[in-house]
Amino acid sequence: MAEHSEISDSKDESFMEKIAEKLQGDDSSSSSSSSSDSDSDSEKKSTSTPSSMKSKIFRMFGREKSVHKVFGGGKPADIFLWRNKKISAGVLVGATAIWVLFELLEYHLLTLVCHVLILSLAILFLWSNVTKFINKSPPRIPEVYLPEEPFLLVASALRIEINRALGMLRDIAAGRDLKKFLGIIVGLWVLSVVGSCCNTLTLFYIAFVLLHTLPVLYEKYEDQVDSFVERAIIEIKMQYAKFDEKVLSKILRGPLKDKKRD
Repeated sequence: MAEHSEISDSKDESFMEKIAEKLQGDDSSSSSSSSSDSDSDSEKKSTSTPSSMKSKIFRMFGREKSVHKVFGGGKPADIFLWRNKKISAGVLVGATAIWVLFELLEYHLLTLVCHVLILSLAILFLWSNVTKFINKSPPRIPEVYLPEEPFLLVASALRIEINRALGMLRDIAAGRDLKKFLGIIVGLWVLSVVGSCCNTLTLFYIAFVLLHTLPVLYEKYEDQVDSFVERAIIEIKMQYAKFDEKVLSKILRGPLKDKKRD
């Protein structure tokens, strides 16, 4: 009987030990799961905070893409942003040479085209005839073929933009948007002042040079420029609100509406 009681006691003790070990294992697993959950929560918070901070960053014109993608992301963007410095410098030098020829040297477009064609045809004609006497192969003149698709794409894009501009001008002329009306008037006035100072070719050359300098500078100092523009826009909105409250609201209401109410 004593042996039987000792055996039963040992079984009870081993059973209690197993229960205790199981409880400890559950506690450790729950603690590890809770710690992993807390780690995952902290990771989510850490990953979510930068994205939320990025979404709050002000970008000029409300853009969400990079400057390179705004310019199309292809070869034109590489040229304007000086990804290949040799090509960008060559394009800028070529535009400068054209401006010097037509503006400073007062060369005419038709005269330049005719002189270039005369020189090119004379050189090719003489070269082709001289090769017959010296037993050399004549020059290989490539066939120039202009595909139809790029011209159709450009024409379609221009048509869409022109229709959009005409629709915006129609809305402004109908008196639907005062802000756009004032912006268009100021922009046209500034453009007329600039046009009176220089001719069309010089204006296009200035715009071309600005396209080759401003985007690359903006990409380099993007954060500083965006913060400055954000502060400037806030200040302009405050000044416009004051101007609207003191002047525009009274003009739009007018004394006639007050008389009609009376």
